[in-house]
Amino acid sequence: MTNITTVIVTYHTSEKIILDCLNSINKDIKVLIIENSNTFINKKQVLSKFKNVEIVCTGKNLGYGAGNNFGINLAKTDYVLILNPDVVCDEYFFTNAQKIIKETQDFTIIGCQYLFDKIFMPAGFFDDKKNKKFIKDYKNSLVDDLAQVDWVTGCSMLINLKKFQDKNIFDESFFLYFEEFDLCKSLINKDEKVYTSKKLKIHHLGFKSSFNDNSHHKEKINFLREWHWMWSTFYFYKKNFNYFYALNKVIGKFFKALFKIIFYSLINNQKEKGKYKYRFLGIYNALLGRPSKFRGDFK
Repeated sequence: MTNITTVIVTYHTSEKIILDCLNSINKDIKVLIIENSNTFINKKQVLSKFKNVEIVCTGKNLGYGAGNNFGINLAKTDYVLILNPDVVCDEYFFTNAQKIIKETQDFTIIGCQYLFDKIFMPAGFFDDKKNKKFIKDYKNSLVDDLAQVDWVTGCSMLINLKKFQDKNIFDESFFLYFEEFDLCKSLINKDEKVYTSKKLKIHHLGFKSSFNDNSHHKEKINFLREWHWMWSTFYFYKKNFNYFYALNKVIGKFFKALFKIIFYSLINNQKEKGKYKYRFLGIYNALLGRPSKFRGDFK
């Protein structure tokens, strides 16, 4: 247990969400909370309950990739568990993680699987044919306990730092979305091994890592996500394939967003208009090669 550090990147995360996450982590595991702002609002409550936790504030919102790089660089262990704050680990998670590390020496990343979510896939392949077969096998419980894949989701990943010369393992050009896919793509291009494990189970709430459900920033957060989902989609495909491949992936969404902006303007639906406006702007800025600097206004 002493050779694993859990890195949790937060951004004004609600007290209940972070406490539920920390309560699910083995108390012998070192935990680094990386708060992507100047102040971790629940510092007293957390430090009074968890002696294995250290809190470090970055001073600004670095995003998922850069925030995790910040934490990974502070880790002094061979293995890091990247964990979103809205994740709760299964009671056997860390016992199983120990066994998997001992039994699987030659791995770079091992992704986790969901306790309850039957819709979203926790892992897969970049090749469509392989991915369709994997989805079918996964849903029919035909996948091995430890299965080699091309990618895993980033809400919970066990990373073998011995496989990296540079601890800045995520591309910091991304702010939100696709960072883990990009990392996995770079690893399989170098014949590194990425796995998904049935024995590493989590409950992922989804979209609860920042602020809280009653936040007055909720609409702005949704617009931020729409912008970066589109920007990151294009950037990922451009980086890992080519510009025209990426263009083919997003051009339909680009014109659909433009049409929806006009349509929702005409019927005066400002919420839906805003959603597609920020999708459009995300693609537009990506097409022009502009960086992912949009952060929204959360004053």
